[in-house]
Amino acid sequence: MEQRTRTRTGTTAGGIADRDRVRRGIRAGAAVAVAAVTLATVGGCAFARPKINVPPPDWATASPSSSYDPLHPTPTDTPSFDSYSPSPTQETYNPDGRSDVRGSGCDFSASLRQFTYTVSITNPSTTSSYSYDMRIDWMKDRPADGSSYGEHQRSVVVAPGATETYTAKYTLNQSSWQAFWYTCQITRASKTKM
Repeated sequence: MEQRTRTRTGTTAGGIADRDRVRRGIRAGAAVAVAAVTLATVGGCAFARPKINVPPPDWATASPSSSYDPLHPTPTDTPSFDSYSPSPTQETYNPDGRSDVRGSGCDFSASLRQFTYTVSITNPSTTSSYSYDMRIDWMKDRPADGSSYGEHQRSVVVAPGATETYTAKYTLNQSSWQAFWYTCQITRASKTKM
């Protein structure tokens, strides 16, 4: 046989005690829930915000221009400069002045027994005078053995840009001779600045 027990829920002392226990339980449960939420929030692991993928703006993903170098930017304005004329270069000096000398009219006069040779010296400098120490040789030509029939030496001063011309001469001492071959040669033209 089953036995059933009924409890009264009225205003009796037992009913009030039951309600107080329920209220205390609810309060305790609420306090535990608040404490759990507080700890989770302080710890940063509860109620995490959802991540939203926002695409970056167009300028952030655009590729840099191929014509722009951030280390060497291209100026927008072209600078202007005053016209510049370089000063004339300094003249070079070569003590060997044979390139300044030309010869013509290599000749021998049988009646005068004399060699002649016309020499022209042109000073290429536009600022300096030069003294040319000249030597002209009439060389044996057949055979050309390096020997000389005679020589002529002279110093000539030439002004800047000017040309001096003179005739070099050499007279043979002998009164008679057989046919011979000769050439005229400028063997020295030493150039000294005045």
